Amino acid sequence: MQALYAPGLAGTEKSVEQLRKKFAESHQLYLYLFYVLTEIMRYAEKEASIRAGKNLPTKEDLEVNIKISGNDFLWKILESPFFKEGTEKFDSYFPATAAVVKKVFRGLAVSPIYLEYIKDASRNKPAERDIIKYIFTDLMLPNEDVIAVLEEYFTNWQDDAEMMNKLVLNNLQKPGSFSYEAFISTEKAIFGESLLLTVLEKGTYLKSMITPKLKNWDVERIALLDMIIMQMGIAEFLFFESIPTKVTINEYIDIAKEYSTLQSGHFVNGILDNLHKELITADKIHKVAYKVNATR
Repeated sequence: MQALYAPGLAGTEKSVEQLRKKFAESHQLYLYLFYVLTEIMRYAEKEASIRAGKNLPTKEDLEVNIKISGNDFLWKILESPFFKEGTEKFDSYFPATAAVVKKVFRGLAVSPIYLEYIKDASRNKPAERDIIKYIFTDLMLPNEDVIAVLEEYFTNWQDDAEMMNKLVLNNLQKPGSFSYEAFISTEKAIFGESLLLTVLEKGTYLKSMITPKLKNWDVERIALLDMIIMQMGIAEFLFFESIPTKVTINEYIDIAKEYSTLQSGHFVNGILDNLHKELITADKIHKVAYKVNATR
């Protein structure tokens, strides 16, 4: 949708380039979230070094617990070759990160959940995983300083935040089984480009299907974004046989509500539902067995 809506783009080549750029931006944001998370966990060692290096360190200064720096889930992430390669320049790219990491860690260090975690010297897998999820969900994302850095460095943060939260949490379930290189599967990338190209190539035809349904509406006054959303929906009805029509309608209603006007969700719902019924009656929609997760 963003690639179709982007001003100044003409032709399929530039539009596909824009889509791939969006994929790359989301990939870097994804890696950065893990980078911040791992830096927070690794800061225990820095904290221990700083406190031990005081002129007159106390007993507590010399006994800073660094258990979290040896967290098995943490090292599965850090030892991923692609994660190493993808984040090796992040220190210079995102210099504000260090101050935020320090602040979040010091909040973590006094939290009851963390204090309970370091009491147990064992490496209980559920506990190792849960402490990471706690840092990410309860300390990192709600932190205003973290959000400020994300908004400063990533213009796509607001659009991608919900998706990123789900992806990170899913990966934390099985960190060793995820490839940081394959952020977007080949199948999903192909789907995205295919949908983009279909709407570009068949735009006039798709718009001709919508126009007769716009009773009492001036087609030239319809929000451009609404028109794009409806064209994408109809393209999925007609040319993507593995996507169920209910999924298409529901997703584009949500997109319209999120990105367009207050009335857009209701408007898009009405048009797509009307066209869906008409296409079904005319036997123009043919779907096959599908797996929603594999396609979306």
